Formats: sequence, structure tokens, C-alpha cells
Amino acid sequence: MSGTNSPEAVKKLLENMQSDLRALSLECKKKFPPVKEAAESGIIKVKTIAARNTEILAALKESSSEVVQPFLMGCGTKEPKITQLCLAAIQRLMSHEVVSETAAGNIINMLWQLMENSLEELKLLQTVLVLLTTNTVVHDEALSKAIVLCFRLHFTKDNITNNTAAATVRQVVTVVFERMAAEDERHKDIEPPVLVQGNSNRRSVSTLKPCAKDAYMLFQDLCQLVNADAPYWLVGMTEMTRTFGLELLESVLNDFPQVFLQHQEFSFLLKERVCPLVIKLFSPNIKFRQGPSTSSSPAPVEKPYFPICMRLLRVVSVLIKQFYSLLVTECEIFLSLLVKFLDADKPQWLRAVAVESIHRLCVQPQLLRSFCQSYDMKQHSTKVFRDIVNALGSFIQSLFLVPPTGNPAAANQAGNNNAGGPVSAPASSGMVGIGGGVTLLPAFEYRGTWIPILTITVQGSAKATYLEMLDKVEPPTIPEGYAMSVAFHCLLDLVRGITTMIEGELGEVGTECPAVTEGANSVSSEQRDEQSASDQADKETGSRAVWEEMVSACWCGLLAALSLLLDASTDEAATENILKAELTMAALCGRLGLVTSRDAFITAICKGSLPPHYALTVLNATTAATLSSKSYSIQGHSVMMISPSSESHQQVVAVGQPLAVQPQGTVMLTSKNIQCMRTLLNLAHCHGAVLGTSWQLVLATLQHLVWILGLKPSGGGALKPGRAVEGPSTVLTTAVMTDLPVISNILSRLFESSQYLDDVSLHHLINALCSLSLEAMDMAYGNNKEPSLFAVAKLLETGLVNMHRIEILWRPLTGHLLEVCQHPNSRMREWGAEALTSLIKAGLTFNHEPPLSQNQRLQLLLLNPLKEMSSINHPDIRLKQLECVLQILQSQGDSLGPGWPLVLGVMGAIRNDQGESLIRTAFQCLQLVVTDFLPTMPCSCLQIVVDVAGSFGLHNQELNISLTSIGLLWNISDYFFQRGDTIEKELNKEEEAQQKQAEEKGVSLSRPFHPAPPFDCLWLCLYAKLGELCVDPRPAVRKSAGQTLFSTVGAHGTLLQHSTWHTVIWKVLFHLLDRVRESSTTADKEKIESGGGNILIHHSRDTAEKQWAETWVLTLAGVARIFNTRRYLLQPLGDFSQAWDVLLDHIQSAALSKNNEVSLAALKSFQEILQIVSPVRDSEKPETPPVVNAPVPVLIGHISGPGLNRPFVRTDSIGDKLGRYSSEPPIVTDELEDLSLWWAAWNAWYRIGSESTKPPVTFDKLTFIPSQPFLTALIQIFPALYHHIKAGFNMDDLHKLGVILHGAVSVPISSDASPFILPSYTEAVLTSLQEAVLTALDVLQKAICVGPENMQIMYPAIFDQLLAFVEFSCKPPQYGQLETKHIANAKYNQAEWVALNYVPFAERSLEVVVDLYQKTACHKAVVNEKVLQNIIKTLRVPLSLKYSCPSESTWKLAVASLLKVLSIGLPVARQHASSGKFDSMWPELASTLEDFLFTKSIPPDNLSIQEFQRNESIDVEVVQLISAEILPYANLIPRAFVGQMMAMLNRGSIHSQSSSFTEAEIDIRLREEFSKMCFETLLQFSFSNKVTTPQEGYISRMALSVLLKRSQDVLHRYIEDERLSGKCPLPRQQVTEIIFVLKAVSTLIDSLKKTQPENVDGNTWAQVIALYPTLVECITCSSSEVCCALKEALVPFKDFMQPPASKVQNGES
Repeated sequence: MSGTNSPEAVKKLLENMQSDLRALSLECKKKFPPVKEAAESGIIKVKTIAARNTEILAALKESSSEVVQPFLMGCGTKEPKITQLCLAAIQRLMSHEVVSETAAGNIINMLWQLMENSLEELKLLQTVLVLLTTNTVVHDEALSKAIVLCFRLHFTKDNITNNTAAATVRQVVTVVFERMAAEDERHKDIEPPVLVQGNSNRRSVSTLKPCAKDAYMLFQDLCQLVNADAPYWLVGMTEMTRTFGLELLESVLNDFPQVFLQHQEFSFLLKERVCPLVIKLFSPNIKFRQGPSTSSSPAPVEKPYFPICMRLLRVVSVLIKQFYSLLVTECEIFLSLLVKFLDADKPQWLRAVAVESIHRLCVQPQLLRSFCQSYDMKQHSTKVFRDIVNALGSFIQSLFLVPPTGNPAAANQAGNNNAGGPVSAPASSGMVGIGGGVTLLPAFEYRGTWIPILTITVQGSAKATYLEMLDKVEPPTIPEGYAMSVAFHCLLDLVRGITTMIEGELGEVGTECPAVTEGANSVSSEQRDEQSASDQADKETGSRAVWEEMVSACWCGLLAALSLLLDASTDEAATENILKAELTMAALCGRLGLVTSRDAFITAICKGSLPPHYALTVLNATTAATLSSKSYSIQGHSVMMISPSSESHQQVVAVGQPLAVQPQGTVMLTSKNIQCMRTLLNLAHCHGAVLGTSWQLVLATLQHLVWILGLKPSGGGALKPGRAVEGPSTVLTTAVMTDLPVISNILSRLFESSQYLDDVSLHHLINALCSLSLEAMDMAYGNNKEPSLFAVAKLLETGLVNMHRIEILWRPLTGHLLEVCQHPNSRMREWGAEALTSLIKAGLTFNHEPPLSQNQRLQLLLLNPLKEMSSINHPDIRLKQLECVLQILQSQGDSLGPGWPLVLGVMGAIRNDQGESLIRTAFQCLQLVVTDFLPTMPCSCLQIVVDVAGSFGLHNQELNISLTSIGLLWNISDYFFQRGDTIEKELNKEEEAQQKQAEEKGVSLSRPFHPAPPFDCLWLCLYAKLGELCVDPRPAVRKSAGQTLFSTVGAHGTLLQHSTWHTVIWKVLFHLLDRVRESSTTADKEKIESGGGNILIHHSRDTAEKQWAETWVLTLAGVARIFNTRRYLLQPLGDFSQAWDVLLDHIQSAALSKNNEVSLAALKSFQEILQIVSPVRDSEKPETPPVVNAPVPVLIGHISGPGLNRPFVRTDSIGDKLGRYSSEPPIVTDELEDLSLWWAAWNAWYRIGSESTKPPVTFDKLTFIPSQPFLTALIQIFPALYHHIKAGFNMDDLHKLGVILHGAVSVPISSDASPFILPSYTEAVLTSLQEAVLTALDVLQKAICVGPENMQIMYPAIFDQLLAFVEFSCKPPQYGQLETKHIANAKYNQAEWVALNYVPFAERSLEVVVDLYQKTACHKAVVNEKVLQNIIKTLRVPLSLKYSCPSESTWKLAVASLLKVLSIGLPVARQHASSGKFDSMWPELASTLEDFLFTKSIPPDNLSIQEFQRNESIDVEVVQLISAEILPYANLIPRAFVGQMMAMLNRGSIHSQSSSFTEAEIDIRLREEFSKMCFETLLQFSFSNKVTTPQEGYISRMALSVLLKRSQDVLHRYIEDERLSGKCPLPRQQVTEIIFVLKAVSTLIDSLKKTQPENVDGNTWAQVIALYPTLVECITCSSSEVCCALKEALVPFKDFMQPPASKVQNGES
């Protein structure tokens, strides 16, 4: 107030006051003297005050009552002029605030009087206003009086006064409340407003401050007045209107919401007064049903009812807006009423103002939000927000359902709207023909109802038309389309408001958490809680719940209404707005993760894009679910373009084929469809991030549109308009033709923009594309129609633009494309493969961050689908795959790094059955790799290269590829050899890294051949691969692989760690042997016809079995060679002996295989590993000669030398390694281990021998009998083997050996082989087998000879063995049940078995026996084991057969041998006579000699005289032996034996006649020499002059008595025969015999005479004398020779002529 306080202003005021008082005194001078006096005293008073006080104004105020008094009196005069002057003066005082409370009271009383007199009404109002506005001195009663005064003036007859008073009332009411606000402001620091509880009594306003109290009383009375009740405070009111009261209430509520919110007394008034009042006043509207209802208004003042209703709605708007929080329940009622007012049966104007009110709410999103929180989210409350939206929807629908008549009164159903609004456009205006080119007004048209769209407000502000008609009493006329337009804007504003609000708040929150997408609701909220448990998070969760509730409450109604409007819209702008609203809602639902609602909005847009009734299941399914229950779901139109009511106003822009399995006819697209499509594209483009699963709907629709418009994919996945050829039924207008490139462009941009989507949304996009593609695939099944490639093309496009984060979408993307690649429709498949390979190539060339070389995981991920393609069987796909590999190799080959395994895997995945071209292409890739890329790839991949190369070897499509791949393996092994050091270092480094990882994870490393070092594993893999190829079904591959394997092991094996040899032996070589053995034994024996074309197969290879035999031979030889040449490496390995056993087992099974080639080769290998090098013919030389050819001497004890004291580690350079191996002496193992190896070999040898020589049980054509070369080789192994095991070789072993030797010799030969093996029968030669057998025995006996004493017990066994062979001379051995033919009878061309000629063998054996016996006769064992007896027993056979022997040489040799043996053995026997060890030999010897000398066999007829004489001389030798070796030692020999000898000599000394001789030969055949010798021997032993003991004499006695008896017999027989024969001469033989006897008698008598008499037994003499009479009888014989001899025999008898006495004496002596 500085203006009024300044000294100038004060001075001015004083002057004015004085002049006013002067003027007053002048005016009243005449008529009103009291007044004049008062005025004058007032002047003095003023001057006094001015003079006395410094604070002039304050002093004035103090005495203001007196100062004002004159003017009050002036007013009392009721003179207009005076009154006006006074009022002006009073106003001046008031404006300077120098009026005290009393003065003010006086002024008001004075004004009241003026009012009652209806004087200066306008001036009064002005004065009141000034009084109340300048200061606060007026209150309580005075104030109420002043207010009543204004009200009274409002109801005068004067219009101007009325209006001015109304304005004044409004201002005064405002002032009252402003004062209260100011008062609160002043006190707010001193005491914050306290809420008083439970204030139910209107008078308890004692707590209120003065201004507040006034305000309270005023507001309370306003309520009373509107309710037509008496006021409490405004005493003196006479009349009042409801309309004015409502306006005042509205303005207070609107302008001073704080008062009601901060003071409980006021909020109480709101609740208890205002709300019930409003509800009461609304009742007539609620009850109203079509027709005038003003009569039902209970107001005392009957007023028309539009103004009250409209004002009530305004009050309600304010209440809702400002006091919503206080009046939750009341607002619920108000809102429900609003909704009811929209019903179709309410008057049109009521519906219009209700819609406007609702529009006011719709532009206040925060308010809507509160509704939602207070009602919709509470359990038992009305769903107010939902009802509002649904009511709008129903309202819009009801507008369309008006019967389409031209009668405006019927359309505007309010009875009092008789004037009727002009219909803007007749319903028929829509029917101006299709091509009429009429410009139509913007409008909605639906089922013939045509409603124009009016431009009513700027979007976002609810500018009401009818709610502002405060001056109207009659309901106004509502133009057609107004309500619809407002409702339409309500919807749009509602959508905009909600979305802006929520998006804004989401933006604030969004800094904390990403938009939640469906399926992640719970999870993400949990994550958020963890993220910050602060209030912020709780608040956010709370607000999210509200947002979700708001959206879920309103979306159904919104969608229904918008869909209907979209259907009905004929205006592009309106359509755009509707689509925009749908789009915004869809996006919002998406952001909030409300899937159903989001999908429903999107579905609506999608449906709008497609022709009506378009059969797209994905849309029908979803909308049916959400909208079926609504009566206003989207009604389909008929497609017929003739019906003007449907879409006459829509321009058809395209005709095309629907995308369906069986397309029926064509479909049409309108410009609205295209508009919707653009919205759809826009939605996807801008809100892709929140589309989630709705991508499916969006993309499905786009796919169909693209198809109808005939867009086809081109390179990179972009869609381009196809040629017209594509669809003959596709018709496009020029309008759409120009649009197409744009649409195609937007489509591409849409997928390009996928690079800005977050990961989850991107996944949704990919999933949607995938499922679209799956549908397209389903449709393309079973027909070769052009498929829809939209999805595949877009997958490719999406992949290409998201290359920077390709990792996150790679798996679903490629996974799906792989499925497409397997599709039977070739076009579809081809695109799938195209897309996949393009992505892979793009991914590899893309400039990733970090680059691929540092991001191995990504590189592998990118290459993985290439590998997955391998599981697809379509050749076209595989060709694409391999071409892609080839391109990758050519462009990226050097930088593939860790991707190598996958690339190689692709090559390796080609299978046999996949056709030559594929295999060729893949092999081409492999060759490229082996020739160019081995050095660039990580060493860990070398193993895969080996595997792949091996797998090509196993392909059987093309032999050349297999053989070439074996060549590649050879090249690879050379590469390993050359780069050995670097590869080894790299592999070891990698191994360490892997080891570390494995340890961290707590797992063990798993790789093939694990414990071996990695470089060795590489070799092992190579060997293993070659090993697999060695058992390939094709012989050529086997052979090639076998040679390669053994060559590589031979050439590069030295690179391996010592310990790795263990694996080579067990896992590679033995494994291979096992498999070859198995295959060989099960191979087919069928003959293979010549192998295709002109290839002839040699007969030795014409069955699978024979071909496998070759492989077996090759493999076994290779392994044996390695064992031999690398023995020095293998022996120090721990389990060399087991390996040795296994190898022996293999050799054994090969040796026992029923195949001559294999078995013989096995023995060669046996010889090789025993390091017995047999002479090898050139043709059989191994490919690489063994390094060690001489047997390795076993050195005992430790050698210290430069080679051995350094530890066995690998050196670096290869040359070094090789050098070291060759220069070192062989590593020495202890003797024991060595021995065990040799014994193992012996056992194997024994098993081979015993199995192969054991005769089979039955025989037929196929029986296998081992060949001679095999047996020979077998036996030849023994000597060398024995050399090593002789120390432990015992009798058992010897016995085993014997069995084998015997068996081997017994095996017959097949007749077709015999000419090569057997000598012609006449030559007595041993076969090599027999030679070998004897050699073996020879080795043994020599060893025994030099061996220790205890070995000599083996002699007898050796003798037994040899003697068994000797028997073969007469009795060839049997081979089982096999019938053998004699060589002479065998036919060469039949499979017969021929017995060998065993004679030379037996004879050689006999010679050996004799030799051996000569050496060993005295050995204890030989003596004990009756060897001599056995020899004799054996010889007895040929000796007794004599001429019957198969070969004449046999018995001659036997005799010679016997003589030799006896000459050695008899002395030994005599030596041991006492021990009885030879007792049984003597009878055997006796029989043998007898059988021989008196054989039963007859000499052959063709025996020449010379031969006979030679044979006789042999007999003579035998007798000589008896006389030399036996008889002289008779006292050491059993008597019985000596007797037998004597009897034999006796028998021999007298000719026994043999009647078969002819006379001519008889002289010779009588063996005279032999007889003579016998006789002489008998005689010789008749008298032994050197007798020393009586025992010695017995042989003489025995010999004499035998001799005499013999003579007696011969003579008797002769006499008999002579007498009988009469004149016939006797046979020459008998004559010779008798002559011989006679001579013998004479010789005997001579001898007896010469002997000392005491040596001759008396009996002897008696026997001699007894001969005499017989001799005498012979005198009559006729033969002169006999007579001569007789004479000589009789002469000596003269000496016996003596006297008897002495004779008796002699006889007794």
C-alpha cells in the first residue's frame, strides 16, 4: 500500500476529505442543518488529527466513526445528490483503509437502509465491493448483512442492477474465501492446520479463525439456499434461484479447493451438504424416460430443467476434478450417473452434455488414473473407469443403430426439441455412384447410417459447447454428428492422455527397469526388487499395477468402439486418427506387457489391412476370443462391391490372389487396407520392441498383403514387386503401383530397424518369423506350387542387419532355416539353404567387435549351422553346403582358426549313399585343405583332417577316391614328420591349457589315446584310420592302406614317445590284427565272378576268403616286422610279455587257419619275431627290409655306455632320434623275462604244432590238411627256439615235441602237390620236412650231449622217437582215418592223398639211432630205460620181414645197425649183468636173431646168385657176432639165452631142406657157408680150453650135447629117407647135409681127443659113442660122397676100442 501511505498521498487524502466535508455542508445548509453542523465539526476534527499526529492514517482510523458520521447522516437524507457525494467520500476513506470496524458496521447499516429504499442501487453495490475488498474490517454479522444486501439487489426488477449485483455477489463470495486463504497463509508458520475429528455439528465452528468462520457460514448458507432451505447466517434473504446458487457453489469449489482440502469443517460441508444436494437435484434426470419431465422437479421455483442439469454437471465436474480424494464414494455415484445419462433413452441434449462432461474427464489422465485406483482396483467397487469407456463405446454404437429415416424429430428424440436441427446431409448422399467422383464430407458410414464428422475442438482440450450455455433456458438443438464427434474425440483424448501419462511415468521409471515383456512379468519384478528394495521400487510396482489396471479396464471398450469407427470411417484423416489410437494403445499394452489387449489392438489393425472376410486363422482365432461376447464386435461386410451401403466410398486399389493352400478366386484391397497396412508397418517399425508374440500377427498379415500385392523376395531378402507373370490374376492400379516400391522399402526398413530392438524383442521377431515360415512350410507340403518365401526372406534380412549381435539370434534363426532346408518343396528348400549360407558367409566376413580371430566362440557359433546341414539328406542342399565350404575356404581359409573342426566335419559328413557328385565336391574341398591349409590350421585340427581323409577312404562309391585319400593320409604323415617339432610344441601348449580348464571344472580330459602326449595321439589317430582302411571290404583299398600303415609306422615311428609304443601295439596293431582275423575267418568262400568289365581275377584271388587271406598275410607280416625291428623299443615297455603273447596268439590263429597261404606266412612271421631269418626268395622279400636281421644276442648284466646312462627322453631333432636308435646297443632286459618270452613262443609253437598235425575226425572233400611247406617251416622253427629254452626243457616238453614231430611226419600230401614235393619213387631222398624233423632231434641230442647231467635222462625219449620213425620203414604211419594211396596208383588230377615213401626217412633215423647209441650206450638213463632192448625190438620187425620189407635196403641196414649196436651194447649189458637191468633184453635178442637167421620170408625169384651169396655173408656176420660177443662171455649171460643161441647154431649148422629150390641152384641156396660157420661156432664152443670155473664149462657142455643131438637126428633121418627112396637118389640138399654131419662128427672126435680129459664130461663121451651104431647103419648108402665122408667119420672110433672097466670109470668121473 506504499501508494496510499506516502506523505503526498496522505496530504492529498486530507485535502480531499476537507473538500468533501465542505461540499456536504454546502449541500445541506438549507434543508438539513444537522448535517451541515456535523460536516463542519468534521473539518475541525480532521485538521486537529492532522496537526497532532505523526501517524495521521492510524489516528484517522481510530476516530473514523466520528469522521464518517457526517457522511452517514448525509446518506440518511435520501437525497440522491447528497447520497452520491457521501457514498463517494465514504469510498475514498475505505480505499485508504482508514475505516474502523465500528465505522464499517455503521456504513453497512446505512447502506441497508438505502437498499430497502431502492436508492442508488449500483452505487451501493460499488460501495459494498470497495468496503469488502480493501480491508478485512467487515466480518461476521456485518459481513453477512453486506452479502444479503447484494443478493437482494440481484433480484430487483432492473436488469442492469440484477446483473451487476450477480457479479458483485460472485466477487464478494470470492473475497470472503480469499480472506480465508490469506489468513491461512499468515498462520501456516505459527500453527499448521489441525484436522478436527468427527465434526458432526454445524455450530462447532468455534475452532475456526474469524475469516474462516465467515467463509464457512457463507458456504453453508449457499447450500441451504440451493436446497430451498432457510439460511442460518444470511439473515434477510427474500428470494434465491437454484441456477445462481449452483453457479456460486461451482465457482467457490473451483477457485478455492485448498480451503476444503485443508479444513475438516469444510470437507464436512462438502460431504454432508453439497453431495447429497447434487444427488437430490439429479433425481428427475435419472427417472426421466423419453418425454418432458420438468413437472417432476421439486424446486419451489419452477425452472426449466436444462439449465439446472447442465449446472449440476458442471458442479460435478469440479467436484470430481478437485475433491475426488475426499469424496471417493460420492464421485462413484456421480460417475455412474454420467454413464447413465449416455443411455439411448435419455434426451439428445442430455446425452450431449453428458458426453461433454465425460470429455472433460477424458482430458485429465491423472484423474482417470485415480478413478482406476479407487474403484476399478478395489474389490467390491463399481468398475467406474471401465464403465465410462464402455459407455462411450455403447454410445457410439447406439448412434449407428438409429433407424435410418429422414425424420429429424425421430432422430432427436427429446420431446422438447421440436424445432429439430437441420440434417446436414441426407442419408442418400452416400449413394452417388462409385465413379461419380463426388467429394464427400468426412463422415462415418455403417450399415446405411451416415454420420458426419464435425470439427469440434483442438485435440487434447475439452472445449464444451453446451456446458457453457449458461444463458440458455431452453434445451438447445444438437446438430447431427455432434455427439458422435465429441465421443470420438473422447476416445482419442482418452487414449492420448492415458498413453502420454503412462509413457511419461514409464520414462522416469524406465531408467531403472526395462519394459517388461510378457512371460517375464514375475521374473523382472523380482529382479527389480532385488535391484533396489527402496520405496522407489515399491512405488514403481504400485504405479505399474495402476497402469495395468487402467489399460485392462479400458481396452475392451476402446477397441470395440475404435474398430467400429474404423470400419465406418470414410475419411482418411479420421481413419488415420483411429489407427493412430489403436497403434498407441497396442504399443502401450506392449510396454506394460499386457499381451491379450496388445494382441487385440494389433489384430484390429491387421484385420483392417486385409480384405473383408479374409481367411487368416491367426487373426480370427485371437479376435474371436476377445470380442465375441461384445455386441459391437467388428461386423464383416459383404465383399460385393455393388452394395452402395457397404463400401461405396472406398476406392479399390488392388486385386490379387489370397495366400492359401487352394486359392479360391481373387481378393480386393482398398485404399483403407493400404492405409492400415502402413499403420501396421509403422507400428512394427516404431514399437517393435514391445510387440513380443504379436509379431506373429503383424508378420502374418504383412505376409498375406505382400502375397496379394505380388511382392517376391530378391537377393539379400528384400521384397521387390514381381513381374506380372508371377500371378496372372494380380491387378494393381497405378495408384498402388507407385506405392509398391515405397511399401517394399518400408518393409525392408522395418527389418533393418530390427537392429535397434532390444534382445528380447528381437527374439520375438525371430520367433514370429519362424512360426510364419513354419506355416508357409505346411502349406507348401504335398504340392510344388510357388511357396510364400516372405518369412525366409525376412529372416535373412533380419540376420544380415543384426550381424553386430548375431550371437543372440543365431541359434533360433539358423535352427529354423535348417528346418526349411529339409522341406520337400524344392523352391522353399533352395531359399532356406540360400539364406543360411548367405548368413554364414556374411557372418564370417562381417567386421565383428572384437574380431572373430579373438572371439572363437562366435566363430564356432557361426559355422555351426553349416555343420548341422550335414544331417539333411537332400543332395541340392548338401551341394549348396559344400559350395559354401569351398567359398569359405577360398576366402577365409587362412583365418578359420577354431572353425576348422566344423568345416572339416562338413566334409567328413558326406555319406556313402549320397551320390558321386557330392562325394567328389567334398573330396575336392579336402584335397584343397591338405594341399594348402595344413600349416595354417590349429594343430588340434590335424586329427580331424586325418579322420576326414580316412572317412573318404571308406567311401565305396568311387575306388579312385578311396585310393587317393590313402595317398592324402601318406602326405599328411609326411607333413607331420617334417613339421614334427612345431606341431608338438603347439599341441603341448594346448594340452596344458585344456588340462587346466578340466581341473578347474573338476572333470578329466577325454580324448582318444589319452595318456599319450598329444603329438603322439595325432600319430595314433593316423595309424588308427589307416587301420580301419586295412579292413575295408575292397581288397585294393586294404592292400594300399596296409602298405601305407606299415610304411608310416616303419618310417616315422621313431618320432613317438617311448611310452606311446604301448598304444601303437595294443590299440592300433593288435586291434587291426583282431579285425583282420575276424574278417578272414568269416569271409565268404563263394567264387567271385570276374570283377566287372574286362578285369580278370587270378585263381588265387577268386574268392573273398582268398582276398582276405592276402590282407591277413600282409598285416601279420607287417606287425611281426615292427616287433622285430623295434624290439629294442618295445621290450622295455611294461607289458611286452603280454604283447608278445597276443602276437603269438595271432600267429597261432593264422597258422591254424585253413588256408595254406596264411598259415605259411604266419610261420614266416613267427620265424621273423624269433629272429631266425630263413633264406628268403627274392619275390618274398618284405617291402622294407627289417632293420635287425641277425638274432639279437641276449646280454646279461648291465652295460654302461654313453648310450644308456642318459635318461630315455626325446631329443629335439629328428635326425638325432633316428641316429640314437641305430647307434645304441639293444636294450637289455633281464634274462628271466627273456626266458618267459621264449617259453611263451614255445607254447605257441606247441599249440600250432599239435593242432595242425592232429588228424581230423572225419574226412571229406573239404577237409583241410596242412601243406608240406607249412609243416617244414613249423619244424624248422624248433631248433632256434630250443636254443633259447634248452635250460628249462624237460621230459614233458620233449614228449610234446615228439607228438608233433610224429604227427608232422605222418601228414600225407595231396596228389596235385606230390610231383613238386616227392622225388620219383626210385630215388631214396628225404623230403625237406623229414630233414627238418631229424635236424630238430639232432639239435636236441647235441644239446643233451653238452648239457648238464640231469639232461641225459632225455636220451631214452629221443631213442623212442627215432625208433618210432624207424618203424615207418615197414609200417607207414596212419593219418587219422584217411585212406592214402600208394604213389604209383595216385592220379595227379584228383584230390587224393598220397602216402610218402618213408623208407629213406626211417633208414636215416636208424643211422641216427646207431650214431647216438654209440655215443650214449653207457649213460645211466640209456641203461635204465632199456634202450638197447627197444632198439632190438624195433629192428626185429624189418629183420624178421627181411625179404618182405618194402625196401631191400631196410633189412640190410637193420642188420648192419644191429651188429653195430650190439657190438657197443653187449659189453655194457655184460657189465650190468648183475643188476638185472638187461634181463628182458636177452630173450628179445634171441627172438630177433632167430627171426632174422631163419626168416619166414622167401627171397624174391629174381634174386641173383651174387646177391644170394652177399646176403649169406650177412648171416655169417651175425653168427660171427654171436661167436665173438656172446658165447665167449656165457658166464655173464643168462643160461637160457645161451641155450637158445646154441640151439640156433645147431639149427643153422645142419641144412634144412627147402623143397622150393630147383636142382640147378640147390648148391648155392643151401647156405653152406652159413651152416659151416654155425657148426664151427658150435664146435668152437664145444671145448673151451680156458675153463677156470665150473660155470664157464657149461657152455661147452651145452654146445656139445646140442651138437651131438643134432648129428644123431640128421643121421637117423637120412637112413630113413635112403631106405624109402629105393633106387632114387636123395635130394642134393640132404646129401650135402649128411656129408656135413659126417665131417662134423669126425672133427668133433678130433677135438675131444685134443682136450684135457678132465674137461670132457662123461656124458659127452657116452653121446659120442652112441653115434657109432647110427654111422654103421649108413654104410648101405648109395652115394659115393656119403661113403667117403662116412669112412672118415668111422676112422676115429678106433680110439674107443678099450676094455670096458676104464670106460666105466671115466663115465662116472
